Amino acid sequence: MSVVKVVELLGESTTSWDHAIQEAISAASATIRNITGVEVLNMTASVEDGKIKKYKANVNVAFSVDGT
Repeated sequence: MSVVKVVELLGESTTSWDHAIQEAISAASATIRNITGVEVLNMTASVEDGKIKKYKANVNVAFSVDGT
């Protein structure tokens, strides 16, 4: 039997929502081992002068817990 933990993160990017999601995964993988999946919960953006300035993605990152 394995145990999986889930953490919620917010990724940000000036490029795209896909890049914001990847930024969250990349940041998480710097300190979390055994990442097994990601669930995108919400996508939002900051707007200035009628243009998107920052893409934001709330994600759940799942990873296996060591020793299980």
